[in-house]
Amino acid sequence: MRPRYAVALTASLALVLLSFAPQLLRSGADGATPSTARVGVNQSYPVPGNGRYTVRGHGYGHGHGMSQWGAQGAALAGQTYRQILRFYYPGTDLANAARKVRVLITADTTSDVVVLARSGLRLRDRGAGRTYDLPTNGATRWRVTVGSGNNNVVDYQEGSTWHRWRPGGAAALQGEGEFRAPGPIALVKPNRTTRYHGFLRAAKASPGSTSRDTVNVVTLDQYVKGVVPSEVYTSWRPAALQAQAVAARTYAAFERAAHEARHYQICDTTACQVYGGVDEEVASTNAAVEATAREILTYGGEPAFTQFSASSGGWTSAGNFPYLPAKADPYDDTASNPAHDWQETLSAATIRNRYPSLGTLRRIRVTDRNGHGQWQGRVVRMVLDGSRNDVVLSGDSFRSDFGLRSNWFSFS
Repeated sequence: MRPRYAVALTASLALVLLSFAPQLLRSGADGATPSTARVGVNQSYPVPGNGRYTVRGHGYGHGHGMSQWGAQGAALAGQTYRQILRFYYPGTDLANAARKVRVLITADTTSDVVVLARSGLRLRDRGAGRTYDLPTNGATRWRVTVGSGNNNVVDYQEGSTWHRWRPGGAAALQGEGEFRAPGPIALVKPNRTTRYHGFLRAAKASPGSTSRDTVNVVTLDQYVKGVVPSEVYTSWRPAALQAQAVAARTYAAFERAAHEARHYQICDTTACQVYGGVDEEVASTNAAVEATAREILTYGGEPAFTQFSASSGGWTSAGNFPYLPAKADPYDDTASNPAHDWQETLSAATIRNRYPSLGTLRRIRVTDRNGHGQWQGRVVRMVLDGSRNDVVLSGDSFRSDFGLRSNWFSFS
């Protein structure tokens, strides 16, 4: 969720937003299906004479939990990070969390884990429970890959040639191989090289799997240092960055608890939280992580599901937990927020092409909203009235199909 919104946009809208958007914003973001309140409405919008609707809306993202722009607005108003968190996640408590988290590195699509040689590089055989110092032998790269019998083997590269290395004289590892070092390790991915804290593991998705996933095993604080600069503007006020650090750390702790047995517990994309490793770290966001070291939000003694999105538009949307209520959000209406109010043009022809069973689109009818804010809030249910058929869909589906910034919208 870096203020670069991770939502499908039309080409023209994308060009407009590139200069000012937080990247979400799933990130910590779209997990559980919200428990949506419904208020019946009867709002009808015939196709305009020129065939083009003006769509007006509020907010960016699902609106559950913290508004990232709202956190910045609250910080500008003098709120501390704890006050910001208390506003957006009412009823939660601050606590400390340690231990490591297992992060799937999705861009490493091969079954080998290749790292650049460096001093202090070590290899852990998780099956044998042994750790080996890798020699300084002129190697430029090391890799753990899949050998015969579906066992992990270790190679090193000199020039353009790979050679087999036998830890302790063994032809293969007894379990998963894992690179370790006293500092960051450079992972060679198909399209780029990225440095990571912690361990880099060649992990099996299941006991009989013949492929391997690259998993970064890293402390929560080291992980969050690679998340916060990818989710918000690094120039934001310290309190906003600190609130984001706690929300991101809590989200990771929640996912860790939910996927304790899986070979990874969280991914590195907007499907989870955007995580870029050491190379994404910035001094301002590192300071925010360190100022809130180990802090997470809990509810009933367990990590909270701290969803967040770029902008609430002035009302947060209810989620599936008591600490994710629908509530008025005065902080979101900060002067620099480009998504608090927005407008886009959408043609009837575009809608018809997406749903050809309609025939000719005659009108759009909104039948249910969530009851909060202008137009009675976010669209829950709507009907596209066609000459041949009607199409009934949710506001979320309409938003997704046409690249709108949120499901809080209306038509001229």
